[in-house]
Amino acid sequence: MTKRAEKLEKKPRLTLAHNRLTVTIDSLKIINPLTTNQKKFFEYYKNQEKAIMLHGVAGTGKTYIALYKALEEVLDKGNSFKKVIIVRSAVQAREIGHLPGDESEKVEVYKRPYIDICTDLFNRKDAFQRLQEQNIAEFIITSFIRGVTLDNSIIIVDEAQNLNDSEFNTIMTRVGKNSKIIFCGDFRQTDLCKKSDLSGLKKFLAIAKLISSFKMIEFSVDEIVRSDLVKEYILARLQYEEKQT
Repeated sequence: MTKRAEKLEKKPRLTLAHNRLTVTIDSLKIINPLTTNQKKFFEYYKNQEKAIMLHGVAGTGKTYIALYKALEEVLDKGNSFKKVIIVRSAVQAREIGHLPGDESEKVEVYKRPYIDICTDLFNRKDAFQRLQEQNIAEFIITSFIRGVTLDNSIIIVDEAQNLNDSEFNTIMTRVGKNSKIIFCGDFRQTDLCKKSDLSGLKKFLAIAKLISSFKMIEFSVDEIVRSDLVKEYILARLQYEEKQT
């Protein structure tokens, strides 16, 4: 074997993992608030509030801005948080035990909104996957949160209207040291239909108002940014429901 051939043989082979680009704060696009309440959230976040409730109608950007600010902070090397933890309150997730596969395979379908948001924020389709691989983002459904302590994390509880009272209690008592939590939801959008499994959001909102550390922001129809059609539809739906009461 020649010396040149020996050198080539000893040269390490690049694997797919070596070719993957890491997701950094430099690749996160800059987002500015579009509405008064989005601006209020940015201000609360800047003030390092421990707990924030973003409540209001669909299409107002609640989950989008919550995930953006959380990722912006975690990706900043000077911060004290290790990761963003997304807790999804999908109703169906409580009954997924019969589905085949392990935990990650069962909950994959519920990650779609966050995959889409991260695709937009980083302009790459694999952004959410990379964040998970770098241990910057983690996804948990309520079925698997019991017994876990969430330290050094920014916790985003999405679709909060689908949590029952017991789940709200479990999540709040899981918040560990050096962590903060953001809730996103709208009690009008609940998927809960069983009388024995009513949404605990209204009760939680009342309790949160008694906590000095909790900041509340209510998003209205006027702040819908998703599309004009969504805004028209929600306005019409609210008008219809008012007539039925």
